[in-house]
Amino acid sequence: MLKYIKRMARMHRIFIAQDLKKLMEYKVDFLTGMFGFIVYQTINILFLWIIFSGIPALHGWSYDEIIFIYGFSLLPKAIDHLFFDNLWSVGYWLVAKGDFDKYLTRPLNPLLTVLVEKFCVDAAGEFIVGIALIAVTIGKVSIQWSVMNVLLFFLILPFATLIYTGIKTITASLAFWTKRSGDIIHVFYLMNDFAKYPTSIYNDVIRNVITYIIPFAFTAFYPASYFLTGENPLFNLGGTVIAAIVLMTIGILIWNKGVKCYESAGS
Repeated sequence: MLKYIKRMARMHRIFIAQDLKKLMEYKVDFLTGMFGFIVYQTINILFLWIIFSGIPALHGWSYDEIIFIYGFSLLPKAIDHLFFDNLWSVGYWLVAKGDFDKYLTRPLNPLLTVLVEKFCVDAAGEFIVGIALIAVTIGKVSIQWSVMNVLLFFLILPFATLIYTGIKTITASLAFWTKRSGDIIHVFYLMNDFAKYPTSIYNDVIRNVITYIIPFAFTAFYPASYFLTGENPLFNLGGTVIAAIVLMTIGILIWNKGVKCYESAGS
């Protein structure tokens, strides 16, 4: 097992080095992409500011609290983007073109190899904006930053990240039957935007979907609301852990089933 972990870590370092080399070769593209992301998020924040300029709160949530939730939502998304974004390749072309064959010839589990192969440094934009938004709200929201809460903050982020990864694994795995599932991944992924705001602003249908079916609300609103209010830790934090474990388990099961059905090139 230790040898297996060391081999995977070594491959990950190799792939990171390769991606960093590409970054140095295309610095302008990287900086342009990161700048565009920051501008996009700035426009969203400006839109929220305009809304709150006319109202004191939104369903009981202040402007600063919603900014905190918004910033928190970007962190697990950035971690998933940084380390596990290669799943999009499975959905769009690796299976359809037969390029997935190379993963079956390697000594590691194909899913692990796919996950560690790509290191997306352009996730830096999400990290920067997310951390900045959380930083500017400290002192403006009633969060008790005790040692326990600080530990919980960093412990819950990996589980919130795995919700993204689990959903992408499930939807990417569909490509083993449909040849391409990139559009399906995209449709599901778009729903993460609902997690940036309190679930109370949505109707029952949307609220139940993003809580119990495609639980993006557990990547941001529910854990963030615990830190803001200190309420319902079992649901807000425990629900995040359970959602992550369930989604990753389902994703791995579907992935393994799909690999057995893989027929090489689909064209």
